Amino acid sequence: MQLTKQWAATLDDYVIDLAWSADGTQLAAASGAGPVTVFTAAEGAVAHELPGHADGTNVIAAHPSQSLLATGGQDGAVKLWDLATGQHTATAELGSNWVDHLAWRPAGETTLAAGVGRVLTLLNPDGSTRHTFAAAPKTLCALAWQPAGGCLAAAYFGGVVLWDAEDFVAQQEYAYANGIQALVWSPDNRWLVSGNQDPSVHLWRPADNEEFHMSGYETKVKELAFDHRSRWLATGGGREGCIWDCTGNGPEGRMPTMVPHEARICAVAFQNRHGLLATAAADGVVRLWAPDRNSPNLANIKLPAAATKFAWSPDDTHLAIGSEQGIVYVLKVIN
Repeated sequence: MQLTKQWAATLDDYVIDLAWSADGTQLAAASGAGPVTVFTAAEGAVAHELPGHADGTNVIAAHPSQSLLATGGQDGAVKLWDLATGQHTATAELGSNWVDHLAWRPAGETTLAAGVGRVLTLLNPDGSTRHTFAAAPKTLCALAWQPAGGCLAAAYFGGVVLWDAEDFVAQQEYAYANGIQALVWSPDNRWLVSGNQDPSVHLWRPADNEEFHMSGYETKVKELAFDHRSRWLATGGGREGCIWDCTGNGPEGRMPTMVPHEARICAVAFQNRHGLLATAAADGVVRLWAPDRNSPNLANIKLPAAATKFAWSPDDTHLAIGSEQGIVYVLKVIN
């Protein structure tokens, strides 16, 4: 197994976010300075230069089935763009706070969730507002749609709320007395997991009203990823990443498979429909792992700077990496 460089391109600032188009033919990359560049996936040619947000772009999200890109910025706006033409199609002005979180609903009627300060808003693809929730007690710090699409998890310092996607009422509320850095659902909807500032990983099993806690990490945990079978949960939180087995009663009390680096891990991502895990560290090293194997490390590659973002292509054949130096790399997985 090898990771080989297919192409690389340079932005005008560090890469703050990446998003593949639904069909995998385009890759959007947001510069921290504001502009968003849309590349052709095969060659890395510039398809469109989008102005993004004048005060800085914070987050981008590609529609799960349409040629549509959402961007959020420091100007308090969400903008929508046609990826096929590069045209700006709509703007939702959501206030003076930064738009830090965007997430498309994966199933049912397509809705875009936007986190702006303490306020969570649901938008339609045309930019109109579907619903605005009451302000959270603290600033929103993470959003994660349940894969089945029935609810949206929204985290703030002090807890997580599961909001129903249809009637907008709280299905469940969980207290957590610390900062939450990341949220992820297992694809089978069984587990909701937070990476935390304490530093720790917390797991909720909403259907059973149970929760579990794993502490002892080296640093706060900002890196989380589930594999497509919902068996493996990968976590960062230091120089040694962990792959936890979430079958049965879950990972609490089990020994994880370790995925070591020489520097702090800054990104983890499982493929969409296959079993490989990519990890990156602050020294620029990217590694590929197969958790089911006795010798899980399959490939390594050294890049000039630390990764800021990972994104697997929809068909899992390519890994896009954004770096602190403002370089976008697309690596090909070769068996």
